[in-house]
Amino acid sequence: MTGAAQWTIREDSSTAVLVALYLRQVLGIRSPEELPHLRGIPPRHDTADATPAVERQWREYWELTVEPTAHPSPVPLDLVDGFDMLVVLPVEGFDDLRAAIAPYADDAVAYAESAHKRYAHTPGVSYRAYAGAIAEYEREVGRRAHAFELNVQVLPLVQRGVWWIGALTIAVTDGLRQDIVMFDAAIQPIIAELA
Repeated sequence: MTGAAQWTIREDSSTAVLVALYLRQVLGIRSPEELPHLRGIPPRHDTADATPAVERQWREYWELTVEPTAHPSPVPLDLVDGFDMLVVLPVEGFDDLRAAIAPYADDAVAYAESAHKRYAHTPGVSYRAYAGAIAEYEREVGRRAHAFELNVQVLPLVQRGVWWIGALTIAVTDGLRQDIVMFDAAIQPIIAELA
């Protein structure tokens, strides 16, 4: 979505991001601590948290998944068996994570595809929502918005809100995104920070 001031906002409910969050939850990874869990995932039977190695590798995989261009891998990447094209890991240094996620491949992919299908993206409506928030910001500050880029991941999280999950990426709860008035109020501080 591009306006006259050269701002770009991309909205999605990425299946790759959904898989990463599913794996975070089933593996007992706490990072990022402020981000709530996904809805509709069966409770874990084992309450042990992930090992430090798995947690560290997952964090690197998360950064690579959310903002791949900002977090390039120093080694080649490889698709992980069982996850279609949704999970790629560096070929070196990720054996612990690769082994830990293997049993969850089918469930993670099924969950992500189902959640992505429920995401109702309407390009014109999405554009108007952001353009309206930016126009409101411009009226308040008395100038045009600076050029900026923002990626928005609309996710089925258990708690309503907006969270930064990358340098240029936020997560927003699907329920909040569907509430026009509440979403406009929630996105205003994000726009003010960037524009």
